[in-house]
Amino acid sequence: MARPDFCTEEDITALVHGFYGRVRADAMLAPVFDAQIQDWDKHLAIMCRFWSSLLRGSGTYTGTPMPKHVALPGLTADMFHQWLSLFRETTQQFSNPEFAERAQDFAERIARSLWFGYQINNEPERLPTELAHD
Repeated sequence: MARPDFCTEEDITALVHGFYGRVRADAMLAPVFDAQIQDWDKHLAIMCRFWSSLLRGSGTYTGTPMPKHVALPGLTADMFHQWLSLFRETTQQFSNPEFAERAQDFAERIARSLWFGYQINNEPERLPTELAHD
């Protein structure tokens, strides 16, 4: 359940910008994101609204992320694992353990959902595989 009292909008902004800073510097993920995102400022603003809606219940995000993600070419489980690893590195930088834990829990659920959706849409004849935990 989202609770606006355990983190601030500034925490959300720091999370989003810190995480995507890592993504943009990552040899595996940067090419995937850079090929799709033309305006990083706009994307970061959308991601701040997304995470604020999840974690604080702000209701500022509207959208459907699944169609955009399933249309990407060549995604692999390793990419999702790397995404989660970078997210974990980012959340570990926060001194607020409740914020870090909740954000990480959401990230794991999001990665799992997007990975299942990606597989179902791109390989409908195969059973989707689970993202194994690190």
